[in-house]
Amino acid sequence: MNNKYFTVCGIVEIDGKILLVRHTYGNAEGRILLPGGYVSEGELPTKAAEREIYEETQVKAKVRSVFSIQFTPEQWCVIFLMDYISGTPISDGWENSEILLLTAEEAVQHNDITNLSRAVLQAYINNQNGCLEKSDYIRRSSTENDYAIFGI
Repeated sequence: MNNKYFTVCGIVEIDGKILLVRHTYGNAEGRILLPGGYVSEGELPTKAAEREIYEETQVKAKVRSVFSIQFTPEQWCVIFLMDYISGTPISDGWENSEILLLTAEEAVQHNDITNLSRAVLQAYINNQNGCLEKSDYIRRSSTENDYAIFGI
């Protein structure tokens, strides 16, 4: 089961360009944005981001740090910085109709980029973020599959 109130997305840089998708539904239909999606019930946001990026683009990426967090009374979204691992970007043909690889500077100039993606990428360009790096610490009663802490 997906939880539409908890969402994630990721900034994945491949050869100096940011991985973006053209969305096919909802408020962002036809617009470009950072790939991501819903956190499934019982799933860590870090694993959700890695899963969503792969499902939407066939790119394997690993969470490095928390770039920013968006809160509204109805929802939260964690935006992660992610390390590209492997894969050739391919549209899933369902949630997105196109994959784009653009420099952050090119992306923010697009008139069809979502406002959140533009704001996040502008902060990325300006290095204006309070990134919280992912720690190697895992409490004794957990594993990396059910525990993640950032900033220590």
